[in-house]
Amino acid sequence: MVRLPRYRTGESALDDAIASLLEQVGDIDDEDLIFELIVSAVRLARDRAERGDVKIANAALKEMRHAFSVFAPYRETRKAAIFGSARTRPDDPLYRQAVHIASDLADAGWMVITGAGPGIMEAGIEGAGPESSFGVSIRLPFETTTAQLFSDDPKLVSFRYFFTRKLMFVKESHGFVLLPGGFGTLDETFELLTLVQTGKAPPAPIVLLDTPGGTYWRSWVDFVSRELGLRGYLSPDDRSLVFVTDDPDAALDELTGFYRNFHSQRYVAGDLVLRLTEPPTQSLMERINDEFADIVELGSIEVAGPAGVEIGDHDVPDLPRVRFRFDRSSYARLRQLIDVLNSRA
Repeated sequence: MVRLPRYRTGESALDDAIASLLEQVGDIDDEDLIFELIVSAVRLARDRAERGDVKIANAALKEMRHAFSVFAPYRETRKAAIFGSARTRPDDPLYRQAVHIASDLADAGWMVITGAGPGIMEAGIEGAGPESSFGVSIRLPFETTTAQLFSDDPKLVSFRYFFTRKLMFVKESHGFVLLPGGFGTLDETFELLTLVQTGKAPPAPIVLLDTPGGTYWRSWVDFVSRELGLRGYLSPDDRSLVFVTDDPDAALDELTGFYRNFHSQRYVAGDLVLRLTEPPTQSLMERINDEFADIVELGSIEVAGPAGVEIGDHDVPDLPRVRFRFDRSSYARLRQLIDVLNSRA
């Protein structure tokens, strides 16, 4: 029998009918959440939502469901999203930079995610190879899908909406490489930084990659420092959220080095838990408690074992952990804490 969650249609007969439908579907995971998805659809109908609004909700859900199923078999493989201009030509040095970093990532066992279009996107797929690439395309009348991916490649996902496409980029990526581009690239840059800065996306390495002597990202950093930093629109620590380089080898080190010891994070009973590959030494714990006391709301940063909920979810219970009451605002400082844990010194 389906256990009904609190979010319901408000009509017991309808709620019972939805529960009965789920029983007919059979053995499913997270039936409480599936129940609420159906309730939302019923409520849209009861609200007499405009057809245009229903079309947006319907298309977005269908796009997300398909994308989730495409990425699901590769969840254990780290992936890097590569952004940049669709107008970059193959003879542009930036194109070769994108090929270089994508090739290095594939050699390191990573996969890449690009927008599946021409320019930098095509360079990323060329470098990693189609077998190590995902294409997350947007349906635009003036942009075609790169020839590096065949239309029947199961790792090619086409989106109608930018917001669902961006969700997949951020949700499925463990690192990001941004090369120079136009409005779209800058939009992706600022949105990504906003999500990480506010904790709406987990901490991740963000590389701004240019060519030797290039001025694009240096000018961007100057603008951000001068017009945002000096006006107090940013925290001084926010600069640590990005790594600027013109060297693909340094970019690779930044991406892979972020996971040198850090594995993942999760909130448990209000505490932030950082899962690690190797346990921190006593001296390292003393150092981080001294340096990062400002981001701890209560108590201290402590070595911890897996919580019961992590064990129940089979959520890497074998890994060592540190746990603390994070203030949930100092995300740039959290990134700095992860860097120190990665140093293991």
